[in-house]
Amino acid sequence: MSQSHQQPALSKCPGCAEPPAAGDLFCGACGYDLSAVPARPDDRPTMAITVPPAAPAAGAVQWPAAAETDSSDVPAPVHHPADLPGTDSGGRPLAEPEHGQPAAERGEASEPGAAAQPGQVDGQGPVGEQAAGSVPVRHDDRAVPGDAADSGDFALAAPDPRTAEHAAAAAAAPAPGAKVCVACRSGRVDPDGYCENCGHAQPRERDHMEQELDAVAAVSDRGLRHHRNEDSFAVSSTALPDGSPAVVAIVCDGVSSASRPDEASAAAASAANEALLESLPRGTHPQQAMHEAIVAASEAVNALAQEPAGAMEHDAHRHQNAPACTLVGAIAAGELLIVGWVGDSRVYWVPEDRTRPTARLTEDDSWAAQMVAAGLMNEAEAYADERAHAITGWLGADAYELEPHTAAFKPDRPGLVVVCTDGLWNYAESAEEMAAAVPADAQERPLHAAQVLVGHALDGGGHDNVTVALLPFAVRPQGAGSACETA
Repeated sequence: MSQSHQQPALSKCPGCAEPPAAGDLFCGACGYDLSAVPARPDDRPTMAITVPPAAPAAGAVQWPAAAETDSSDVPAPVHHPADLPGTDSGGRPLAEPEHGQPAAERGEASEPGAAAQPGQVDGQGPVGEQAAGSVPVRHDDRAVPGDAADSGDFALAAPDPRTAEHAAAAAAAPAPGAKVCVACRSGRVDPDGYCENCGHAQPRERDHMEQELDAVAAVSDRGLRHHRNEDSFAVSSTALPDGSPAVVAIVCDGVSSASRPDEASAAAASAANEALLESLPRGTHPQQAMHEAIVAASEAVNALAQEPAGAMEHDAHRHQNAPACTLVGAIAAGELLIVGWVGDSRVYWVPEDRTRPTARLTEDDSWAAQMVAAGLMNEAEAYADERAHAITGWLGADAYELEPHTAAFKPDRPGLVVVCTDGLWNYAESAEEMAAAVPADAQERPLHAAQVLVGHALDGGGHDNVTVALLPFAVRPQGAGSACETA
């Protein structure tokens, strides 16, 4: 269907703004030719969203497309107006700044907080020279590109937290010779037994003890089931009146059912060792010296039962449960090997030549040993009984009667003396089993061998405290046989 094109009706005259009469071709007020008014253009159609926009006109500024952010939401780089060519208000092209030129030389304002040039304060004019010795502070400003200090990081006013962390760790590091934490291996241990760096509680000194002399070594460990180490030991050496050496090893085992067993074992080991170091240099026979040492150890344990006044108010039955322990010791003096004991700790003899027979040199003061000695049970039956390890002899104020056992041996070949508590021999009971657990180089490395034996008990379960002392015995071969005296 065809459409007619009509002259658009005007609401007012373009010349005088008076409303014209309907159908007039000229304005009645000013005579303006109303037919010369251009027709109203047609409406532009709505642009479809699928149609791409028209290309920009020639000479228009080409703004770069903004970069998309990656998966880490890093913002796109910002383009400044000076990064693209343009004209000033007068139509003249703007000068392109050189890269790396300072802002002050490009005529740009200095960044907030930047140091002012000498004679200026933030671009406000000369105020005199800068004060001598003052150093400008820069906040969150990158180093000048190409500068030696340009590392790509901002220079922060606060210290680097990584540096502060290392400085704190260095401050907590122990001084040379101080005790080091067993957990972090870097912190200092305070007097209460805790690490000042990681807070880890440190093991008590008696939980694991080691000592080595030229001819004897000992190791004691808390084990895996007990909350404290109730064993103790003492190793020492002295000289006899003729100048020959005498080596001593004492091992004590606290009775867990008694009160303060750890104190009892420590007191007994120390007293016996001191007694031997006093009597042997005087020329006392080693076997007699061992007997006297056991008596001295018993007196030291008995003294622990003497409570101060008022102690009974806290425990009315404490006097019925006096501290107690067992004791076993060995002395290597000249050509003699002396052993002494009270309780169920033992001494084993392991010859250097493992083809030769081994031997156990002590007899237990225990229920099982009494059954075997009386012929009521064989050894396997006795030690399988739940009463097997009930001791019949110990050191303490409530012991029935002190009966120290001593024995003297004269080995005809070199070997190793193993002095230990039941925490070890429970896992190597027979002499053959003990010899199999002793390393082959125990004569040359007694401390290492003692560590291996303690490890053997821990690997077996570590149900009790473990203590062992190894005393290498070196003699010149004198033929078969050996002399033995017991008392």
